[in-house]
Amino acid sequence: MATSNAPTLKDQSLFIQKSYINGQWVDAKSGKTFAVTNPATGKDIGTMPEMNKDDTQAAIDAAAKAFPSFRKTTGRERARMLRKWYQLMMDNADDLGRLITWENGKPLTDAKGEVTYAANFFEWFSEEAPRNYGDTIPASVVGNRVFTTKEPVGVVGLITPWNFPAAMITRKIGPALAAGCTVVAKSPGETPFTAAALAELAHRAGIPAGVVNIITALDNTAEVGEALTSSETVRKVSFTGSTRVGKILMKQSSDTLKKLSFELGGNAPFIVFDDADLDTAVNGAIASKFRGSGQTCVCANRIYVQEGIYDKFATAFTEKVQNFKVGAGDQDGVTHGPLIHDRAVSKAKAHVDDAVKQGGKVLFGGQEMPNLGPNFFQPTVIRDMKSDMQLAHEETFGPVAGLFPFKSEADVVAMANDTEVGLAGYFFSKDIQRCYRVAEAIQTGMVGINTGLISDPATPFGGVKHSGFGREGSKYGIDEYQIIKTVTMGGMAGELQGS
Repeated sequence: MATSNAPTLKDQSLFIQKSYINGQWVDAKSGKTFAVTNPATGKDIGTMPEMNKDDTQAAIDAAAKAFPSFRKTTGRERARMLRKWYQLMMDNADDLGRLITWENGKPLTDAKGEVTYAANFFEWFSEEAPRNYGDTIPASVVGNRVFTTKEPVGVVGLITPWNFPAAMITRKIGPALAAGCTVVAKSPGETPFTAAALAELAHRAGIPAGVVNIITALDNTAEVGEALTSSETVRKVSFTGSTRVGKILMKQSSDTLKKLSFELGGNAPFIVFDDADLDTAVNGAIASKFRGSGQTCVCANRIYVQEGIYDKFATAFTEKVQNFKVGAGDQDGVTHGPLIHDRAVSKAKAHVDDAVKQGGKVLFGGQEMPNLGPNFFQPTVIRDMKSDMQLAHEETFGPVAGLFPFKSEADVVAMANDTEVGLAGYFFSKDIQRCYRVAEAIQTGMVGINTGLISDPATPFGGVKHSGFGREGSKYGIDEYQIIKTVTMGGMAGELQGS
């Protein structure tokens, strides 16, 4: 498939350049649009409505109107809707993958893998929707009977990032709909076409008008976010993005005391102990560090390798990286695509330059690749990293792997925890006692042991410290969109009536 300015799909009706409000495809009230570019070429592939607070309010109103009837649907009815939406995603996986590659840049194989992962959230929460159990609680007051029910929180606002254009939106919409909520989702300005295609499939799945609303904006993103956080009608906001923006949204939400769940920045430590299996550790590091060209929140950012295995690991790891093929995601054989924009390239380059200035040695890569396009950066390996380098304290969000040597278990755990964020952490060891010790000592919401891939719809996803709060996916994910109501019935004790 050759790169062109606009995607060619099996079902061309899935390429939609409008927003979706109240079951209708609409433009911005102002008539303004913004361009969406292919990061591999820098060329425009289409436009989307530049919506503002008035458009956002229209979507909120539609969701509010739909909520009273949708909340009364049974869990089984909502399960069928989600299951049908899941199946439509799988039936159109090739087209959805192409849309992701065009607007995000990731290789087509990775994009199709994301579609499956994204669809699985609908499948998972279709199975959770009918199993929304409350409790019967023994009362301490004679004659009282107590039980709880779980109810949808109401209209929810969702704000998602560009690095997983399908999965980040399904991971939020799935549990929201399973709980009986209605949704206003702000799609990423860099990657809105995937979200629009998902909205079209929601329409085909028979999800009622107003239940799912997708609004688009680039320059007006902050205005849209404030409209969602300041609205009394929106009772919950879920956001995935930077810690800086998350703190802004949290402040904006304080006046309306919303329920919040935030998945924010990471700075994941990846630890390889002397007793680790070398091949397993190298493969795990490759999978964790370079997935999406390093543009995931759970990417290994600081790779700590114990001194006894450091040189062997550095050599084997670098050999793997040298075999990558960088290029446009729709080209055959490409393993790693471009970064999302030139700012990402500049940050990767700055981290490399800072490391080299302070004594780091580049084993491979370290440069821009302008011959391929405006947003390409070489997959990079740097050894002899130190704790005062920028990469040790900042999330690169790019294909730069810094290898830090360490001496002892206590030393590396201290270094791993020396950060204000705590989303994911990884370590490799054959010692089962060490596995428990270190897993319990690492200050992150998620830990991978002898694996570099931890994301799964069945497992809770989220962080601690400045990486946010709340959990997505798993049986816990639906709780973020519900409230627990306690019902106490008095005067229930007494003698049986009659003879």
